[in-house]
Amino acid sequence: MSNISSTPLPLDRKCSLALIAPLEAILFDIDGTLCDSDPLHYYAFREMLQEVGFNGGIPITEEFYSENFSGKNNEYLCSTVFHDWDLQTARKFLDDKEAMFRRLAAEQLEPVKGLDKLRKWIENQGFRRAAVTNSPRASGELMISSLGLSDFFEILVIGVECTRAKPFPDPYLKALETLQVSHKHAFIFEDSVSGVKAGVAAGMPVVGLGTRNPETWLTDAGASFVIKDFEDPKLWEALEELERKAEATTVAT
Repeated sequence: MSNISSTPLPLDRKCSLALIAPLEAILFDIDGTLCDSDPLHYYAFREMLQEVGFNGGIPITEEFYSENFSGKNNEYLCSTVFHDWDLQTARKFLDDKEAMFRRLAAEQLEPVKGLDKLRKWIENQGFRRAAVTNSPRASGELMISSLGLSDFFEILVIGVECTRAKPFPDPYLKALETLQVSHKHAFIFEDSVSGVKAGVAAGMPVVGLGTRNPETWLTDAGASFVIKDFEDPKLWEALEELERKAEATTVAT
C-alpha cells in the first residue's frame, strides 16, 4: 500500500475537522485510546523484564516504557529493544507478556472517560467504524470485548497482519479499503506517536488522546489537536462543526 500523505492535513482553524465533511467513518486505535491500558502493559513489562534480569535487574521506568514500548508492535521490539536476544526467545517473551497483559486486562480494564457518549453519537449518526491496532489479535479482541464494543466495530485491523504495521499507513489504509471509505471523509483517534504518524501518512486528520504521552509528542508527530478524553469540549466543538458543515452542504445541493 502506498503512502498517501506524509504531512498533516491543513485545518480551517485550530481543533477543526471541517475539511473532511461530510464525515463517513471514524477509525480508532485501541490501547491508550479506547482504554487507559498503558499502566497494565507497563506493569507486565516491568515485572517480566526484571525477572529475566533485563537492565541489570533494575525495573524499567515509565519514561523508558513510553519511549521504547508504547505503540510499538512486537516484531519491531524484537529488532530494537531485544535486538541482542535470540529471535525465538524474544518472540516467546513478548507472547508471554501479552498473556500476562490479557489476564490483567480481563479484570482491570476501564474505558476512557466519555467513550460511551461518543459511541452513542457515532451510532446515531450512522458512521462507519473500525478498530486498528498494533496489538496481537488476541489482545485486541479481548480489549474490545471487555469494553463491550464487539458489536460496535465493523472490523478489527491488526498491524502485524498487514504488509507493514504502524507507524506505516498500511493498517489504516486497509481499514479504509475494507469499509470502502475515502480518506477524505474519515478521521482517526490515536494516543501514540507511532499511531499518529501512521494516520497522518494515510492522509487523515488524527485527534490525539493525551492519556499518557505528552501533548507535544503527539502534535509534533502530526496530530491535528489533542484531547484529554472523549468528554473534552474541544472534541465536541469539532464534531458539532462537522455536523453543521454537512448540513450546509446537503442544503446547498
